[in-house]
Amino acid sequence: MIVIATLGSAQRRLLRPARRKSNAQPEPEPAPVSTGRATVIDVGKELQNEAAARAWLQAAGEPELAAGLEVLNRALHAFRLVSADPYQNPVGRRQALVARIGYGAGEQVADGLWTDARQLTVPTGRRRRTAVLGPQARLAAVLSGRQRALVCEELALRARLDLDHGRDRAAALQVLVALDAALAELAGDPNAVGLRERLNELRSRRDPIAAAAQAALAGPLGPSEFESVSSTLERIEAALRARAAADA
Repeated sequence: MIVIATLGSAQRRLLRPARRKSNAQPEPEPAPVSTGRATVIDVGKELQNEAAARAWLQAAGEPELAAGLEVLNRALHAFRLVSADPYQNPVGRRQALVARIGYGAGEQVADGLWTDARQLTVPTGRRRRTAVLGPQARLAAVLSGRQRALVCEELALRARLDLDHGRDRAAALQVLVALDAALAELAGDPNAVGLRERLNELRSRRDPIAAAAQAALAGPLGPSEFESVSSTLERIEAALRARAAADA
């Protein structure tokens, strides 16, 4: 069960620096921003007693949160379809302002209350300097026009989103289009120098992925078709990373 609530946010007021005399109208005060709270309640797994609930909470963590996000994103995807709103997007782990797991009675958790709960912080790890600065450098190159963003990059991202959220049929169709776009764009792209072997590998995958996409039009994918979709997408992503690294 999912409970969605809209929460009000108190407006922050900061001390303003002294302003110079100006004929321009002052900037209006920022409007308060509302936030949303989604509570995913597992009603199919009842905890037997308080001791069992405390033991569950102590052991629970990121896997349980990921399962909750999966349920939420399935609901958001369904709402996107029924509302015909292309701007409804899934929620990622790092987009959550606050993430909590806990237990309580049904009435409690529906109102955002708990018998006991704990907050999860976003996992962090030390990142190499090149991993931090690389995307920034490429963003500057794309925005300045020194490097061209490819259509296949966006198509691969959409395919990855579908595949990671269990929409295998949509992923198969997206990967086929992403593969065709990658073969066309990378072949003549000056930033893709040295990708000949990768391109040959991608060309060899064209027939299997076309068969998987054709099967997706008829129904769910079989194991071999799913593997073809997954591995082909990984190879497209690897080729795009190699292209970005070559221009760094």
